[in-house]
Amino acid sequence: MGQLNVIEGHYDASGLRFAILASRFNDFVVDRLISGSIDCILRHGGTKENITIVRVAGAMELPLVCKKLSLTSKFDGIIILGAIIRGSTPHFDYVASEATKGVVNVSLQTDVPIGFGVLTTDTIEQAIERAGSKAGNKGSDATLAVLESIRVIQKIS
Repeated sequence: MGQLNVIEGHYDASGLRFAILASRFNDFVVDRLISGSIDCILRHGGTKENITIVRVAGAMELPLVCKKLSLTSKFDGIIILGAIIRGSTPHFDYVASEATKGVVNVSLQTDVPIGFGVLTTDTIEQAIERAGSKAGNKGSDATLAVLESIRVIQKIS
């Protein structure tokens, strides 16, 4: 029996161009996610010159702007960041679902790797925990995911 062929990505941001697309709504959380993403890129060999930050109003605006960024061919990967915190109405469910579906569709349509770091939490405390306190920084996690995806795609292309 022969060896298995395993293709894996690696966390190397050198030479890669990134768009960080982030919502302004709940910016006290999202700003921490952005910082985590930037730090991750820099720690893995990327440069500030290859990072573009784009801000939009909220999560519902993320898919369209993500698509426009993807179609420019200026970015090797896009990191999507936001925070949707449950309120007392079903609005949370609609926004979270549609933003997620929209971004996934963009990735499939454009072949641009996208790291999805939009928090969907029940409380403000949970959001803060996921933006750099007890539960790590999901901005950094989304960035690692896009880094690995870029490098895997390069190996299989």
